[in-house]
Amino acid sequence: MTGAPPIGPWQLALASGFLVVAAGLSWALSLGMVRSLLVAAARAYAQLLALGFVLGWIFGIGNPWLVAGALAAMVVIAARTARSRVRGAHDAVFLDALGSLAVTGFTVTFAVTAWIVRVDPWYDPRYFIPIGGMVVGNGMNAVAVCLDRLLADMRARADEVEALLALGGRPWEAMRPSARDALRAGLIPTLNAMSVAGLVFIPGLMTGQVLSGTDPRVAAAYQIVVLLMISAATSLASVLAILGAGRHLFDREERPLLPRER
Repeated sequence: MTGAPPIGPWQLALASGFLVVAAGLSWALSLGMVRSLLVAAARAYAQLLALGFVLGWIFGIGNPWLVAGALAAMVVIAARTARSRVRGAHDAVFLDALGSLAVTGFTVTFAVTAWIVRVDPWYDPRYFIPIGGMVVGNGMNAVAVCLDRLLADMRARADEVEALLALGGRPWEAMRPSARDALRAGLIPTLNAMSVAGLVFIPGLMTGQVLSGTDPRVAAAYQIVVLLMISAATSLASVLAILGAGRHLFDREERPLLPRER
């Protein structure tokens, strides 16, 4: 089997026809998303092409500190993005997301490259950065959903929370129902992806490896590892983010800080 055929500027221009279809449908149906689609596509072009050059440079050097710095930059960007998706978020939400994604990103990625795939060295950027990107990216989505659901539910339950605290309950006891619902919401996309992988869709990593000439059986094994890795990453990141947020939802006298939902 040979590697995937290269894609040049003309092929990219032809692929842009898909964007024209999406923008045309948005315009015809008056969805008001033409500008958003064009801006998103332009960002994707610029970011991915720049990433290709940057990764080529990092791969050539292979310095562990440079690799760690690249993953750290991904974590910071992911934390900022997660905060922007949480409605009514305060500044502490960024720190909650940052801490949970940093712990998850480095620990889960290290476990995969060092113990499962057994890359030598374990920080080989060709493995560590793509795997770390998948860990942090999926963790970011789960954290954003969890924190958004948690804050919204705590606002809706403000009277109930105050009543529980007045009766002697502790903050975690008052927060538990909201935390449980938030965690369920954050994990649903991962569970759905695992349930239909190989039936409804062929996941991205497996597709890429098959296109590059990897034996489909080997690609399937890698994809299984990635799906299990993502399930652990989203679970750990979500729990850490919820625990971190819990410290900012109550003051020192254990009074709720979130305003009631209007």
